[in-house]
Amino acid sequence: MTEWQKAQAGFLYDANYDEELIRFREKCADLCYAFNQCRPSDTERKNELLHCIFGEIQGEIGINAPFYCDYGFNIFAGRNFFANYNCVILDGAKVTFGDNVFIAPNCTFTTAGHPLDVEQRNQGLEIALPITVGNNVWFGANVCVLPGVTIGSGSVIAAGSVVNRDIPSGVLAGGVPCRVIRTLTEQDREKYPRWK
Repeated sequence: MTEWQKAQAGFLYDANYDEELIRFREKCADLCYAFNQCRPSDTERKNELLHCIFGEIQGEIGINAPFYCDYGFNIFAGRNFFANYNCVILDGAKVTFGDNVFIAPNCTFTTAGHPLDVEQRNQGLEIALPITVGNNVWFGANVCVLPGVTIGSGSVIAAGSVVNRDIPSGVLAGGVPCRVIRTLTEQDREKYPRWK
């Protein structure tokens, strides 16, 4: 079994010294570098690079540079995906975003975890657990989503949250660690004034 296959199966794997994984990360780093050097107005080139980086993009995508990820081809984005400045996705395991996912600045999605055992850590071993995000999810600024988390459709994750457990659909969740605050309701439509 290759180190990549171990990672995808949820086993400890050699993330630091395996030559295949190093090549994958170098290729992705070069693509991210090229993306981050694009002029903001060069939407055609940015879009082309994002399609080279991501495993799948189902519709329109918008990402404000800088953007960083480990492998890229393990990221799957639904329709109308947007990530603001300084988004980091560590995709040792699959990261799946549904449709209409909006990510505020400085958010991190990390499938990577490290052993508590110091000897395993020093050998370069890691674990990778998938992250799954449903449709119509909004992440406030400075959110960190940790390995193995699923976030249900229609939820909002408040700014500054550290999401270390699953979050159900249709809720406002926040905090460190992130917990459900309340269910989102029709009254939330009236929270902000609208020009009539």
